[in-house]
Amino acid sequence: MKVILLKEVKNIGSKGEIKEVADGYARNFLFRQGLAKAATATAIESIKAMEEKKARDMQRELTESQKTANRLDGVEVEILAKTSDASTLYSGVGAEQITRAVRKQLGVDLKIEQVDLRKGIKDCGEHRVKIKFPHGLEAELIVRVSAE
Repeated sequence: MKVILLKEVKNIGSKGEIKEVADGYARNFLFRQGLAKAATATAIESIKAMEEKKARDMQRELTESQKTANRLDGVEVEILAKTSDASTLYSGVGAEQITRAVRKQLGVDLKIEQVDLRKGIKDCGEHRVKIKFPHGLEAELIVRVSAE
């Protein structure tokens, strides 16, 4: 009997796959546990439509990520911070401040997790910061930290 898996089933397959299984196994285990449904023609068509929609959504996300990465690559953002006499910052500049500055100065919304900052910026000057996007895309942003 052909079934469409609704969840991942060990040794059978993952969600959305169409598999051939024994009739008794399908009726007595998979259907009762809510792990699969019968692979009717309409069910197969709906699975294919969902897969096509997912592919279109991923393509749209890739295109948007590429545009944003190209827009941010090599762009400079300025952050003002309080400094001591030795021009070291009282508190470091982190990913949160960088995302706020990018949103305010460039109008691009970033998530804090996208900013690849190993440790906070502790001194004035230019710093190169990588911004990560889905699908393995990256952009390098120049963050200029100046004294207030």
